[in-house]
Amino acid sequence: MPEHFRALIVILFLAGIVFILARRPATDLIPSRDFKRRRNLWFAVTLLAFFSHSFWLYAGAMTIMLTLAGRREHNPMALFFLLLFAIPPASVQIPGFGPINYLFELNHIRLLTLSVLLPAALYLSKQSDTLAFGRTWSDKLLAAGLVLMNLLYLRETTLTDTLRQTLYLYVDVFLPYYVASRALKDLSDFKDALLAFVLAAFVLAIIGVAEFTRHWLLYNALTDAMGVQWGMSNYLSRGNSLRASATTGQAIALGYVISVAMGFFLFVQGYVRSRWQRYLGALLLFAGLIAPLSRGPWIGALIIVAAFIATGRGAVRRLTLLALAGVLAIPLLTLAPGGDKVLDLLPFVGNLEKENITYRQRLLDNSWIVIQRNPLFGSFDYRNTPEMLSMIQGQGIIDIVNTYVSLALRTGLVGLTLFVTFFLSVLLGIRKAMRAFPDRDDEQRQLGRALLATLAGILVIIFTVSSITVIPVVYWSVAGVGAAYVQMVRRLRYTQSENLLRTGLQPR
Repeated sequence: MPEHFRALIVILFLAGIVFILARRPATDLIPSRDFKRRRNLWFAVTLLAFFSHSFWLYAGAMTIMLTLAGRREHNPMALFFLLLFAIPPASVQIPGFGPINYLFELNHIRLLTLSVLLPAALYLSKQSDTLAFGRTWSDKLLAAGLVLMNLLYLRETTLTDTLRQTLYLYVDVFLPYYVASRALKDLSDFKDALLAFVLAAFVLAIIGVAEFTRHWLLYNALTDAMGVQWGMSNYLSRGNSLRASATTGQAIALGYVISVAMGFFLFVQGYVRSRWQRYLGALLLFAGLIAPLSRGPWIGALIIVAAFIATGRGAVRRLTLLALAGVLAIPLLTLAPGGDKVLDLLPFVGNLEKENITYRQRLLDNSWIVIQRNPLFGSFDYRNTPEMLSMIQGQGIIDIVNTYVSLALRTGLVGLTLFVTFFLSVLLGIRKAMRAFPDRDDEQRQLGRALLATLAGILVIIFTVSSITVIPVVYWSVAGVGAAYVQMVRRLRYTQSENLLRTGLQPR
């Protein structure tokens, strides 16, 4: 039996376990028919990918499938999140004609975006209750960043390629942000979307644990079977253990997705009636976070949990207990069997692969020298500078494992400032919106806490990794969810003010 079919059997079995166990707690948040429809679509997409043996056959059939499913879908972001990690986002080029070598690159994420989010964006733009793009600070900062990147492309490539890059920015950045920020309008929409992301992460987590324990990357053979070349997914180990990656292609990307799901889980678990099911979900995400053996997401997950606690009831006491637990865990690990191996994996404590930390420090130092030569708008040939060439690793590549550094090198401090300010505007908007709910147990406040903590964790994690595979589409989408939360709270406050005004004008 071909390897990809053997892998498919394992994947279907593991995913089946997740969806069976998740059915009852999921229906505590959303209608059963929505859960069943999206679950069936996940299995259909997976089966189609493994049996198609051709990316083009898969792409055509999936487009038809999603177009039909979209007519019954009331929450496009929920469908998008659940299917986002169904298969690896390996890209193929759509052939061109004449002097044009190819039109653009297509992968699973872009196909999903064009099939689900593009129709949703067109529909939303025609609705009278949809906030026009450009009305908020986050909109303006995002637009400014996209315009800047488009202009900078002109200096380093042809007009044809610039148009291609413009399309990528629209599909990869604008559509996830726009639909997320406009489609989610009430609390039930947020429950639906966040639950879908968590369910998708549950599947990734159990697959990641299987890859870690069996030393087998389950999706590696799929890309070959579909006739797609993808250099991202490779067997990587740390401490003689395989680093799981599932469909994300990189271990750190898998850890990043699981960390984001942990932030969303902090909100959705409050609606699950069964305590053991809440504990089981948390345990699965924790195991999925461990499987990639990526320290950056571990730090990010800790930031998410700490930020969530800090904005809740009894913050000082709970943070103190969390810190004490962390401090006491270290001496206990030294006494436990195999504890030394665990300690070696921990960031700032362990000694395993310390050269990675040294490399990151050198990257910061050398990049700053290069940035200072073109501080405002960066340079397109920064990789050819002596400082960057000295960073070439054994694989013959310059691995810029820092999203902020990569942006500063390509777009200068102006581009970096727009990027950071965009996310800060969303963070500050969420924090301000939370103040509308003085009751710390209010549902809307709990949602704000989870989104604030998750976005803060993302901003920490991307300091340790470049924007590869699924990483950017997740942070643009989460930023859109945060912007949608701010708008929801504004509408609630406006409605409350209108009601109070009407009440005050009525004769007594």
